[in-house]
Amino acid sequence: MTPNDSNRNRLLSDSPDGTVSNVASNSTNHTIDTALTSAFWKNDWSNVQKSLSSLRSSLASFPSSPLRIMRVSQLDADLLDFELFDMLKEQLWLSFSLFNPQFKQTFEPELLAILQLIMYRLSIYESGASYGAQLQNLKYRNERQHWGGLQSTAKDSPLTKFQKFVYGALTIGGQYMWMRVNRLVTAQGWGELSEDNPRKVFWKILQKVENVYKSLSLLNFLIFLYDGKYRTLIDRILSMRLVYTRRIMNRQVSFEFLNRQLVWHAFTEFLLFLMPLINLRKLKNILKRKFLPEAYSKSHTLDFLPMHICAICHENQSASNAPMSSVVTVDSSKIHNPYETNCGHIYCYFCIKTKLIQEDGTWQCLRCGDEVKEIKRVLEKLVDENDNDQEENDSIRKNKGKHPEK
Repeated sequence: MTPNDSNRNRLLSDSPDGTVSNVASNSTNHTIDTALTSAFWKNDWSNVQKSLSSLRSSLASFPSSPLRIMRVSQLDADLLDFELFDMLKEQLWLSFSLFNPQFKQTFEPELLAILQLIMYRLSIYESGASYGAQLQNLKYRNERQHWGGLQSTAKDSPLTKFQKFVYGALTIGGQYMWMRVNRLVTAQGWGELSEDNPRKVFWKILQKVENVYKSLSLLNFLIFLYDGKYRTLIDRILSMRLVYTRRIMNRQVSFEFLNRQLVWHAFTEFLLFLMPLINLRKLKNILKRKFLPEAYSKSHTLDFLPMHICAICHENQSASNAPMSSVVTVDSSKIHNPYETNCGHIYCYFCIKTKLIQEDGTWQCLRCGDEVKEIKRVLEKLVDENDNDQEENDSIRKNKGKHPEK
């Protein structure tokens, strides 16, 4: 029984005869109930005001469970935004290339700034989330209103107009100004001026600012990987944190494709590590000698080539230019620095030595099919052209002496 019911029964029981009158109207009972209930509610509410205010003030200092947002979702949102912007930029460049390509080169920073402004106005400014963040069930919230125990509250504080304005000014206006200043500095060659020139000093300041920004961005990214709160440096400065739009919705991601990609990537990495350790040429020749009959190997030799032609040079030239045939280019396939194999055939020293090194000291001769295990140098007798002419003249004289003219 509630206090209101007990009070009503107590008041109604104070009648002269000690009984409840049956002639009381329904309107009178309703009026009494309303008055008693309102009076009881007001008294209790005023009594607990001090307790509620102290509880609200101390709520932020209470420890609460941290709000965990998947880092991969935040990074995927950034990648989706970049891909969408890149697609729109390509379409924009294509349209300008058809009409006035020079206009695109001259006003590229302005065109990019306008495109970014349109996307920002339709996404973050309107709904507090970019297009990529919306696809990942994410949105921005004002983290300054969620310190301490208010971090995991069910209701998220929206971004203020100041945060939206400064975010757009830094991301769009800052990038535009940086591109314009870099173009001006590069076009006028400020970095090549003398050290005491004010323009050179300004150029050095720009370089230092860029290095400091990159260092701070790297540090912020490492902190983001640790706590998963602020993805970019601008988000940290403005206390703009990505949180789930609907926290009860699960992230619908199929990891089947990701698992296949990981397995295939690991397999290809293993093959790239293993392939340099395997001698494919030697393995190929071993398999050919083991599974192909000897008659087949003998029938596919290059014994038809002239002796002054290197069979290895001919094979390399035929493989790179045309199918193997008996037509030989003498200049490119002629033997240089000849060496003789144990089977009696002659090759270029560079060619035969390379084959033996590649196949660990044993190689199958291209002319006869035998295994080549050792080579030796061929010593040729050098004959001067004048000596050859003299020998030809002597032989002509001898022939004339034996057969005098009639």
